[in-house]
Amino acid sequence: MGRSCHPKCRLGRLMSWLQIVLGGLVIIFSICSLFKFYSAGFFLHNEDICRQFYGVREAYEGFDLKALSDRVGEVLNRLESLQEKLESAVQQMEKNKVDLHTTNITKLEYKKYLEEEVIRPLYSAHISLRLIRLPKPEGIRNSTMKEEPLINTFVIEEIRKYITPKQSRVGKITIYGTERISNTIGHACVLYKKELEEYMSYDIGSYCKDDWNLAQKLMLNGCDPLPRRRCLTRASMVYQKPYPINESLWRLPDDRNVRWSKYLCRNFKCLMGNNSRGYSKCVGCFEMEKEKLKWVTNSSLPIDFLINDVLAIKLGEIRIGLDFGIGTGTFAARMREHNVTIVSTALNLGAPFNEMIALRGLIPLYLTLNQRLPFFDNIMDMIHTSGFLDGWIDLQLLDFILFDWDRILRPGGLLWIDRFFCQRKDLDVFMYMFLQLRYKKHKWAISPKSKDEVYFSALLEKPPRAI
Repeated sequence: MGRSCHPKCRLGRLMSWLQIVLGGLVIIFSICSLFKFYSAGFFLHNEDICRQFYGVREAYEGFDLKALSDRVGEVLNRLESLQEKLESAVQQMEKNKVDLHTTNITKLEYKKYLEEEVIRPLYSAHISLRLIRLPKPEGIRNSTMKEEPLINTFVIEEIRKYITPKQSRVGKITIYGTERISNTIGHACVLYKKELEEYMSYDIGSYCKDDWNLAQKLMLNGCDPLPRRRCLTRASMVYQKPYPINESLWRLPDDRNVRWSKYLCRNFKCLMGNNSRGYSKCVGCFEMEKEKLKWVTNSSLPIDFLINDVLAIKLGEIRIGLDFGIGTGTFAARMREHNVTIVSTALNLGAPFNEMIALRGLIPLYLTLNQRLPFFDNIMDMIHTSGFLDGWIDLQLLDFILFDWDRILRPGGLLWIDRFFCQRKDLDVFMYMFLQLRYKKHKWAISPKSKDEVYFSALLEKPPRAI
């Protein structure tokens, strides 16, 4: 029995050693594989590795699948519609036993049918498919999967060309230190897709449509900034040379220098005599004789500050500023007489305010409340506001605006709040809004406007702040 068991025992021990050796080899190979994965950056979650190992979801994170789905659905709907038309035509032919060789359908009619009902829908679907953009490796230094924002939202090719980021033609980083230049549009443009596509539908290099009012409507609804256009801006056919600067400040401009087609009034005298056709918050602002009295003559109300008194507080220090309001540029005209340059914000709400300001020889800034001010930090000596911001404004919106004003106003600069009015019961709320910035108070006045409303004016100085 012992002899017969001996060979079996030796075979068992040999198999045991073989298993141990194979197990060791497996461990060694596993360690080597893990080391190679680590060297390749697998455990660092590198983006390229993610695309290979983690699947489509993470590699295409941020891709607008809804816009892509909508675009594909649009193409499929067009093809389905074309199929239904063709099937209907075939059924009609079978029903009527139409023989194309014996019928009286002319070749021209047959050709027109093919072009309008078959070729054109196919071409439209074909173009829509070609316009679909998928994420692709981008970048000069680092290849990453990026989708061009909103690219699959719009159909008009001119919009798509505009918002497509542009790379350097020589394959280098741009002078701004970025790999691509991205033209921007306001995010609310997506909500006004039809209007924006109408605005961007034009013949490149030809004349633009007279649609400034459509552009302003888009801006006021948050589609701001608008895309640039590659068409020639229209102007008055009888545009005249502006008046010299020593005349233009206090003289109504030539009517021929304005496009009046979108206004109720057709000349400046109409705006003088009937301000209800203009902007209700600017009653009388086209009457130059009345405008001349503002900020230079004493008023019975303590809320009306004089320019000389304001400038005396910072004698020689006020050189540039912003007038944030609505009007024809009279504040800027008065400050110009004191060698102070003022930029005036303006919107053409019922009247040509931008043209009026420019034709007076002043600087209009076409700007809505939606937009961050296009100035750098700590550069303005003064900000003046009158006739635009009052008790109607949402408190959070006012908060963003005030902090943006604080951003561009330099330390020691003046914030002149001129005739702000609100409900008497809301006065404490608005006082807090203006005082939260901890500005120094130079002037402060409250006056009744009506039984339930009050005026409020203030002259505040921005304090220095440590970094």
